[in-house]
Amino acid sequence: MPFVFERLEIPDIVLIKPKIFSDERGYFLELFKTSDFKNHNLRIDFVQDNISFSKNGVLRGLHYQKHPKVQGKLVCCIEGVILDVAVDIRKNSPTFGKYISIMLSEEEKNMLCIPAGFAHGFLVISDFAIVFYKVVGAEYSPEHDAGIIWNDPDIGIKWPIKRPILSPKDSKLPRLRELREDDLL
Repeated sequence: MPFVFERLEIPDIVLIKPKIFSDERGYFLELFKTSDFKNHNLRIDFVQDNISFSKNGVLRGLHYQKHPKVQGKLVCCIEGVILDVAVDIRKNSPTFGKYISIMLSEEEKNMLCIPAGFAHGFLVISDFAIVFYKVVGAEYSPEHDAGIIWNDPDIGIKWPIKRPILSPKDSKLPRLRELREDDLL
């Protein structure tokens, strides 16, 4: 089996550890295999692939898309190291407002499978990072773009940084408690 699937503290989020085949020439791994993902009940209707290059200290997020354009993501750090974070914003979830944070790195090549219903963000820990992610559900829609401020005290994410580099948009995002009921998933 080319993958190990590990359900995390919020069981809908899955850490995926690929089997890496290494020798003196380099390495090979499978990033995705339909049958393995289906066997673990993970959505695989990918509609978009994205790559993000960011420098040390850049924090992107916490982003999500509102109904009817919700998205899930399969996230992998292909170069560098990031702290990847997913916050449960499903209004009827027993883990609403809780989060998962996990390091993803080029060395381990692990992936995080985040279903729709979560706000997502990451912080670059290394000098720079290249993050690749596959999107399930809907393609990006600017009209449905939404987010939560990175340092919302009600969520209490333990970021290892006090002053990250943010986009103007990300620096003005609301707190979770400020979202309207129909903004939640």
